[in-house]
Amino acid sequence: MKCISIFVIAVLFHCMSGTPVFADSNKSMTEMVKQAPPLSLITETPEQGFQLAIALSRKAVKATQPNKEILVKLREVYSKDANSLIAVSQVVAIHFQTVAAANNYWRDKK
Repeated sequence: MKCISIFVIAVLFHCMSGTPVFADSNKSMTEMVKQAPPLSLITETPEQGFQLAIALSRKAVKATQPNKEILVKLREVYSKDANSLIAVSQVVAIHFQTVAAANNYWRDKK
């Protein structure tokens, strides 16, 4: 329990220090925003919205685990774990809910 507490304190301290912890941690948040293309949740169809939800999920994984070698090694583990696969589906579903709401559930596109 003591190790978990120390870990949590270390993570909180790191987060509060303002140091980015993602793939481009050497860049400031302002630089990352300036380099990023304009983002939009608007899609023409629900199918495109679902593909966007998958893309958002994948980008989040890449941002939190920038080391491709580790990412590939971990894929072998989670691809065979039913709970991990269910969790992936939940994340995609949440992103799809967001995209659908942003598109007014495609009611305006008919």
